[in-house]
Amino acid sequence: MIEFKNIKKRFGDKVVLDGVSHVMETGKTNLIIGTSGSGKTVLQKCLVGLFEPDEGEIIYDGRSFTDMSQEERKLLRQQIGMLFQGSALFDSMTVEENIQFPLNMFTNDSNSKKLQRVNEVLERVNLVGSNKKKPSEISGGMKKRVGIARAIVLNPKYLFCDEPNSGLDPKTSMVIDKLIKELTTEYNITTIINTHDMNSVMEIGDNILYMVNGKKEWTGNSKDIIFSDNKQLNEFIFASEFLQDAKTMRMLEAQGKMDGNGNMVNK
Repeated sequence: MIEFKNIKKRFGDKVVLDGVSHVMETGKTNLIIGTSGSGKTVLQKCLVGLFEPDEGEIIYDGRSFTDMSQEERKLLRQQIGMLFQGSALFDSMTVEENIQFPLNMFTNDSNSKKLQRVNEVLERVNLVGSNKKKPSEISGGMKKRVGIARAIVLNPKYLFCDEPNSGLDPKTSMVIDKLIKELTTEYNITTIINTHDMNSVMEIGDNILYMVNGKKEWTGNSKDIIFSDNKQLNEFIFASEFLQDAKTMRMLEAQGKMDGNGNMVNK
């Protein structure tokens, strides 16, 4: 669990985070959503220590991250996995070498043990046999899965994902969403995802924080969104007529008035 209380951050005269408080739950996919400039990226960077908040407290499972020494933070970061927006793979390294990189940095394991762990996570993300390929030789979806494999190779307690579906087609995005959700549940990880992908919000949004102008505007899960009467949230999530119709259908399904095939149920 990661809890943050009254987080404030400004750059010069611009207030980017204005007293944000929330709890990111363990074993759940915790999504941060909002328009560009809402503060979600700065919030995530504060949570991992890339930015220092001007005010407020960040707590990792009862431990105050805000008050930790640099050495204590370094140890904690070994429990954090990161999936970057563009995957951030090293072009000169093979898939195997990319995934092994954190093991080289943070462990003294033998090469055979490192390779064993690399193969374990490759199998988990369905990339068995891809060890010797270079990033230029694999698809965008495969690169994301390599990024996920690298992010979990140290068995992290916390996983941060920045726009994990950026640049992917809808079908591949669903595969990545499902994989992140499965890993979160399987390993009981506290997963925090910054996303603009509304399909991710509706499909894997266990715990959603919606931000507007650096403030918490709404919280809930994917089911709560369907019945929310928050005007700003509805305009953000259901911006088109197609999505508004989809919301109506989901509401009717939830109320038992429509079946999964879009047919009205007579009672």
